[in-house]
Amino acid sequence: MDERQAVAAFAALGQENRFRVVRALVTAGPDGLAAGALATEVGVSATNLTFHLKELSHAGLIQSRREGKSIIYSAAYEGLSNLIAFLMRDCCQGRPEVCDPAVAALSACDCPTGDALHA
Repeated sequence: MDERQAVAAFAALGQENRFRVVRALVTAGPDGLAAGALATEVGVSATNLTFHLKELSHAGLIQSRREGKSIIYSAAYEGLSNLIAFLMRDCCQGRPEVCDPAVAALSACDCPTGDALHA
């Protein structure tokens, strides 16, 4: 991830409803949520949600897939990981203990790993 991509991702997350969408999708896990369920979860209309989903997708933070007549949205874990890595890459300046709290927080996550993220 370069600086331009990181700025676009942070700009997308800088809007309250889009931030809520990403949090809801991260919470939902790799299975994601159908658009209607996501709109309900976030508390926005379907039309409003579509606008926000487009912005988040362009920023590489969410992805979608079709299942029958439904569109299922899920967090783009690789994009989110790249954003976190970009932010933390230069944080330590030779002092890795500075990053220990962030690493510990991520390590404590009961997140799916490996192939489960890409199922």
